[in-house]
Order: sequence, then structure tokens, then C-alpha cells
Amino acid sequence: MKLNTKDMILSAIFAALAVVGAKVSIPIPPVPVTLQLFVCCFAGILLGARLGLISQIVYILIGLLGLPVFAGTSAGPAYILSPTFGYVIGFALASYVTGKVSENSSKFNIKTALISVYSGIFTTYLIGVPYLYFIIKLYMGKNITIMYAIEKGLLPFIVKDVLLGIIVALTAAAAVPALIRSGVYKKTT
Repeated sequence: MKLNTKDMILSAIFAALAVVGAKVSIPIPPVPVTLQLFVCCFAGILLGARLGLISQIVYILIGLLGLPVFAGTSAGPAYILSPTFGYVIGFALASYVTGKVSENSSKFNIKTALISVYSGIFTTYLIGVPYLYFIIKLYMGKNITIMYAIEKGLLPFIVKDVLLGIIVALTAAAAVPALIRSGVYKKTT
């Protein structure tokens, strides 16, 4: 996979924005409220599936190498055993899914943006909630149910993420056509 300088810079910018999104955090155990999903959805729409995913993989690798980029102060390879690491994987996949859905649409508009963003959000929870459950139950040895994982890792975030989806979709629906007209964004409308 070959990346040009522009692709590397854009990917690095969105990796850095993911760090900022993680640090804007409200600590609610076991899953803090952050803006990472907001950044991931924008990465997918604005960079596309491939570069959106790359930007989030860079973010994950930086954290696994030991820099404290994840929510809270955790970092390093041991973070894989954190109940919230599934969401971090989900964020990367969300950027890919969001980008892929928007890339595969024949016309980019508010409807496309909403479908793209909510597909990415769904992907995050599809990975994050089961990961939370399995780490807490199997690794930490606590007797929890899948309903507990849903109550702690999904339900408190639904309203925030519905609003987040609307904000991202409205912003993207306004920004993407302007970026296309300027020649920065290569997509047909």
C-alpha cells in the first residue's frame, strides 16, 4: 500500500485528533465518555475508508507502544486487556465502515452522511460491547451478564452518539460538497 505525502499528513492529523478526542473525557466506569467516535466518523467521511482506517491504526499503535494517548492514562501493550480496548478497535473499524458507506454512495448528501455515521457507530458497539463483556467476565473473572455489558457499555452513550451522528452528518453534508468543488475531495456528487 503506497501513501503519498498528503495521505500521510492527513492520516497523522486524524490520529492526533483521535488523541485529543480521547483526552476530552468524562470518566464513567467502566467506559468513559469521549469524543473519539466523533473523530473516527469524520476521518472515515473526509479521508475515506482506507485513510480513515490508517489514521486510527496509527493512533492505536502509538498507544500500544506506550504513549498515553488512550482515554485516561493507560497505554502500552497491556491496554489490550482493558475492557475498553474493544471500543478502540471499534473506532478504527468505524472509520473504515463510515468511509466505505460514504464512498459507495452515488450521491453525498445528509442522508448518505447519516447512514455512514450510524453504520460506523453501530460497528463500534458491535465490537466494543462484546469485548467489554469478555474481558470483564473471562479475564477479570467477574460474574457479569451480557446485559450488564450493554447497560454499562452501550445504553449510557446512545443519546450522545445519536446527537454526535447528527452533528457529523450535518457538518459533513455541508463540507464535502465544498471540498469537492475546491478539488480537495475526489468524489462525485
